[in-house]
Amino acid sequence: MPKLYKEIDKSILKSIPNPTREAYEIKIKIPEFTFLGVSEQPDFATVYLTMYPSDKIIELKSLKLYSFHLRDIVVSYERLINIFYDQLMEVYDPVRLRISMVCNPRGGISSKLAIDSDWAVRGGKEEFKDWVGRSSGDDDWSVLM
Repeated sequence: MPKLYKEIDKSILKSIPNPTREAYEIKIKIPEFTFLGVSEQPDFATVYLTMYPSDKIIELKSLKLYSFHLRDIVVSYERLINIFYDQLMEVYDPVRLRISMVCNPRGGISSKLAIDSDWAVRGGKEEFKDWVGRSSGDDDWSVLM
């Protein structure tokens, strides 16, 4: 039975203590990210997470279970990336979180969405700047891993 986006359960996400206070970057790829679009048809995407952790890091099994949980959720991908971002920020409180969602074509149209906690419009300080100066023409739809 499909569920509405309000039923996305962030309590599935678990953390483990960060083993170091040294700076480092975590990159995670979710190649089989699926959910139900607003017409209750399956949508598919590849999700790339880039995180600069603070005190907690993502327990990967819980992230897998969380992504499986989304398979029964009816939601637009625009709303989903925002909910996913907000819940990851709340649970892990990273120094930085960037999410890129590359959606498979639907009706002959492809989409790519991104959110970065470094953006001022997201409350960031724009201190990392690795996304600045990239025009849409420079975007080759790839994400370096």
